[in-house]
Parts: sequence; C-alpha cells; structure tokens
Amino acid sequence: MAKYDNLNKDQFEEQFEERVIEINRVAKVVKGGRRFQFRVTVVTGDKRGNIGMGVGKANAVPDAMRKASDRARKNLHTINLSGTTIPHKILGKVSGARVMLKPASPGTGVIAAGGVRAVLEVAGIRDILTKSMGSNNILNVVSATFDALNNLKSPHVEAARRGKKVEDLLPFWERRKQNV
Repeated sequence: MAKYDNLNKDQFEEQFEERVIEINRVAKVVKGGRRFQFRVTVVTGDKRGNIGMGVGKANAVPDAMRKASDRARKNLHTINLSGTTIPHKILGKVSGARVMLKPASPGTGVIAAGGVRAVLEVAGIRDILTKSMGSNNILNVVSATFDALNNLKSPHVEAARRGKKVEDLLPFWERRKQNV
C-alpha cells in the first residue's frame, strides 16, 4: 500500500498488528531423502480495514517468519467495513475451503475460531458471525476468509448500482440508530 511505503519498521509495527497463524514443517522428497523446511503464515492489519497475508518458507522458523511478515506488509489492501461489522453476508471460496461471514449487531463479538478469528481481529471487525465449511486446511481457510473480505461491496456503491437509498441496504440495527 502506497501510504505505508515511507514508514520505517518501527513506525510500521506501531500502527500494525501481526499474528502468526500457522507454523508448519513441510518436506520435499529428493534423491538423498527428505528435505525439511518450515512454512509460516502471518496476517497483519491496522484494525481499521487494512489487512495483508504472507507465507514464508525457510530452513529455520525465524527466517520463515521474517519472510512471511515482509510479504504480508507488501500485500496490504483495504476492505469495506460497516462500523464494527461487515456490510452484508458473503461466502469466500478457495480450493475446498468455504467461509461464510455474516454481519452481527453490536455487542455480539467475533464468533469465529482459529485463522478466521485472527484475520477478522487484525482487520478491526468486532461483531461478526462465521461458519467454516469444507476443508479445514488452515492456509485455505485463511485464504477463503481473505477472498470473502475482498469481495465485500460498499453500501454506497451497491445502493447506487441498485438505485436505492443507502438506508434501505443497512441492517436493522443501523437503521434503528439513524431513526433515534
């Protein structure tokens, strides 16, 4: 993301939170036997809708973590939020993993587990309902969560496309706040 390019590492770490989702030992079979490496998956976010994911592989865990962290910083992108939740229900798919994200009223909390919870928390989403279906491969589940978040539409853009008012597309708890 261009606005974070000029930050040094300390400034970046102050604004962004990083979470290690998975540390996995992977093997490559070669002529002489197996070669082992470590694969680390990291998500980073500023809790205001900017998130990124990175995967790093190396012979040692610290090197893999550094690579994953660097890739997560380079892959930052912005998602559409609606207050502390998401604007609408969505399904993300990657390979055999499917993740459904559903907006929730304020005070609900993050109803998710594992990698999905980590992604949603670093994104700044505090009220959401989720369901993970299909494959439980952590990397694919996290990628499916990112797919769902990337496909979220802004209420303003969607209202303009449908020719409706923004208020008509908001969840009932948002409409109730505006009427008070």
